[in-house]
Amino acid sequence: MSPELMHYAIYFFLTLGLSTLFSMGGVGSAIGLVPIFSMMDMPINLAKAIGLFINSASTITASLMNFFRGVLDIRFAIPLIISIMLATPIGAWLSQYIQKEIVEWVLVSFLMISSALLIFSNRETKVVYNKAWVLYLIGVVVGLISGMIGVGGGSLIMPLLILLGFDAKKAAYAISFVIPFSTLGAFATYLSFVDMDWILLGVVTIAAIIGGYVGDFIMHYRLTPKQVKKLIAIVLLLLAAKMLYKLLG
Repeated sequence: MSPELMHYAIYFFLTLGLSTLFSMGGVGSAIGLVPIFSMMDMPINLAKAIGLFINSASTITASLMNFFRGVLDIRFAIPLIISIMLATPIGAWLSQYIQKEIVEWVLVSFLMISSALLIFSNRETKVVYNKAWVLYLIGVVVGLISGMIGVGGGSLIMPLLILLGFDAKKAAYAISFVIPFSTLGAFATYLSFVDMDWILLGVVTIAAIIGGYVGDFIMHYRLTPKQVKKLIAIVLLLLAAKMLYKLLG
């Protein structure tokens, strides 16, 4: 195998594996892939742009499956969609004026907060804070953060919704539907100042679509959301530890 093919194969299987894993929890895989791509010496803004598009590909696949199964509550997702669509491009635009090290520290914090919330979110599935303004507020805050660091935000919205008392599977289905509305807008913003590797984008998109299908199937038929949440939390903590080692080294 030529070095170029080996290069694309590595990115393909990394994306396939993490897209499958994170789709099990109803979230995009960019939260895991962006720091990995960055550690592989990919420019951080290129990594974020590709990560955003990967999230779109994998979660659109999962959402189509959920829609045809009749388990997707579109009305519940609308406040999140509107607020995230407005906030994420602003976060993406702001990212070009912030130093790489600052963005990476934000990403480490994001990873650690997400993993902690996933580990300790053990509330009963009883809706307590279900007002529309709460969902709008969550969407704005997460949209700004996810646009700035190049992730879809699902890994943060998921535990937040569970902490508010929402059913874990309902939250996962809604988040899969919400993510493309935020990531595609932010991806378009990144294209205005990032030199895109279109071949690499095509390779990882195919992997993300396959991973989205496989992961959603496993989540729906084989695993409980609680099992998947704990697994994702462990992965996020490992990624945060690796990035901290790099930043402090």
